[in-house]
Amino acid sequence: MIGFSAHPRCLPVMFFTEMWERFSFYGMNALLVLYLVLPAADGGLGYTAERAAILYGNYTLLLYLLAIVGGWVADRWIGQKMAVLAGGMVIAAGHFVIALGSVANLYIGLGCVAIGTGFLKPNISSLVGRLYAADDPRRDAGFSLYYMGINLGAFLAPLACGYLAQSEGFRNWLGQAGFDPRGSWHWGFGAAGVGMLAGLVTFLRSWREIPADATPRRVARDDAAAAPPLPRGELMQRFLSISFFCVCAILFFAVLKQSGSSMNLFADRLTRTEILGFSFPSSWFQSVGPAFIIVLAPLFSRLWLRLGSRQPSSPAKAILGLWGAATCMGLMAVAAWLAVTGRVSPFWLVAAYAAQTVGELCLSPVGLSNVARLSPSAITGLMMGVWFLAIGLGGKLAGSLAAGFGRSEPGELAGVFGRQALWLAVFAVLLALLVPWVRRVINRVNG
Repeated sequence: MIGFSAHPRCLPVMFFTEMWERFSFYGMNALLVLYLVLPAADGGLGYTAERAAILYGNYTLLLYLLAIVGGWVADRWIGQKMAVLAGGMVIAAGHFVIALGSVANLYIGLGCVAIGTGFLKPNISSLVGRLYAADDPRRDAGFSLYYMGINLGAFLAPLACGYLAQSEGFRNWLGQAGFDPRGSWHWGFGAAGVGMLAGLVTFLRSWREIPADATPRRVARDDAAAAPPLPRGELMQRFLSISFFCVCAILFFAVLKQSGSSMNLFADRLTRTEILGFSFPSSWFQSVGPAFIIVLAPLFSRLWLRLGSRQPSSPAKAILGLWGAATCMGLMAVAAWLAVTGRVSPFWLVAAYAAQTVGELCLSPVGLSNVARLSPSAITGLMMGVWFLAIGLGGKLAGSLAAGFGRSEPGELAGVFGRQALWLAVFAVLLALLVPWVRRVINRVNG
């Protein structure tokens, strides 16, 4: 694939493993809230929009909270490669349990997906970080390509899983084949599990090519004792710099994670799902953001490589990410205001996702890269878990912000989205004051 030739040999392995894991994750996420609010007579659970948004937020928080546990276990006992393998197996099992139907299976399956993702996500990111030296100028570009793999899976998943769950054509086929058409949602959830199995096959086929794990602590106790510890002041500055990226992540993902809740419901209830006479499932809007990333990620990767030392610093890129999120919410505010008179053009959501994507490419791969770079080697997996916890806190905040969707008229939604845009802009200005200090810490780590 274009762009891999300038990077380490194992980057494509991580790319495709994560692509299929994200296919499973976003396939389920594209359907979850819509399935929860669907009336029971139509095959859903009949939850209110508020209850569904809160459940989605709590699930997102739990998923990323468990990343700390997964990183900690990998650092001390089982290693990162084994953590990725075990996590993928549990994720696949969770999707298949959800596909069986019933409220109990839904909660059991969500728990399995959360546990498995907690093991897989921080540790596969750590493996990518270990492909590059701390001062390697290809590092941010490599994470941008890796991030494109994430979003290739995220792009394909809503198209495939959304078709199985929502399309009339597939429901008609189910009826003709003797199945209950209302069970189409469970076929969508099952397809997400198949995606995770494909990711496991990709990872296992290249098992020997993946660099050896950072040795777990129980094996490397003597080596760790021989290595000089970092001074307390240096550790504190590194942790504070990581905190800067984590705060940016909380704020940004409070917007991005609304893709599965408020923006998903806005697409389903207030947006025209037709272009040039072609009707499509509302869940397909979940592929718009990833589609932009697939197109833009290689361009961003080449841009950073071409600019070299003239590119914006990593913390400055994080601030640009917040401005992208603020623009996204500003566009959503305008779309909600226009929805007072009826369903709006789908291009409003497309524009909002475009702004969100530019912000995501500036912040998320850079955050991944710098948390891996700044973390002491003995606790890299744990610190990657902290990064994903920040994403989870953003998801929980997104659920709280989306909880009032079902109670709000379009005019009120315009105010909700507009206030979010304003607060993001304020925080972007305040956090920008810390950029020079964080840049100095990163430069010192790079030597």
